[in-house]
Amino acid sequence: MSCNYEYDKSIVSCIHLDRCFQLKYQSRKEQKGEVSVTANLGDSQCKIELSSVVPPDGLPRTTFMFPNGEVSVKEKYLNEGDRILSVNGIVRSHVLNGVWTALYSDNEMNLKYRYKDEELSFIPSLSLPSNSLSFAFKRQFTPSDKLSYHYQFDTNYWSAVYKHRATKHVKWKVGYESDERLGWASLWVGDAGGRTKEVPMKAKVQLMLKVPQDNVKNSAVVFHVKKRWDF
Repeated sequence: MSCNYEYDKSIVSCIHLDRCFQLKYQSRKEQKGEVSVTANLGDSQCKIELSSVVPPDGLPRTTFMFPNGEVSVKEKYLNEGDRILSVNGIVRSHVLNGVWTALYSDNEMNLKYRYKDEELSFIPSLSLPSNSLSFAFKRQFTPSDKLSYHYQFDTNYWSAVYKHRATKHVKWKVGYESDERLGWASLWVGDAGGRTKEVPMKAKVQLMLKVPQDNVKNSAVVFHVKKRWDF
């Protein structure tokens, strides 16, 4: 079976040789492409994939995929022009009604746990070997009101944002960032949603007030307009 379809700025061709093998080629309009071959390992849910850019510029990337994550090995260019093998991987697991994630990239490890229900989200994170510990907290009070808080233990940096949606077309936010000792308030007016046929012009208008804690006289008002026409 083969298929050829276009999405965004790419054209993808896919051929299934049988239930175990798949050959896929992706071509972007910038005249670059990528070809990959994927094979299932027996009747298990594990797969191995070899992929390379077109035209090739080195060894293909090898990715081993399993139910809870994947590990990939690829060539990486250093500033001096030398090449080394770079190992990256991610593992996910459900623990205590949340999701635990371990992300490894170029000798750095990030451990993150995410607990989320309909009203509360709590995300502690630890980076190794820097031992940088942080956590994010989000609380949904009502469908229109939400509080977000982030704290970094090694730098004592923290930030907080409160969001409120007054109507479908109006929402406002207030927040504070400790590193810049900056308080701010932002008002959005406009609806960027809706189907293209119903909303040929999509626009949002933002009015933001920034108030430095150390020098209130240097407060500033920022005005942004985001718009897009769809025909």
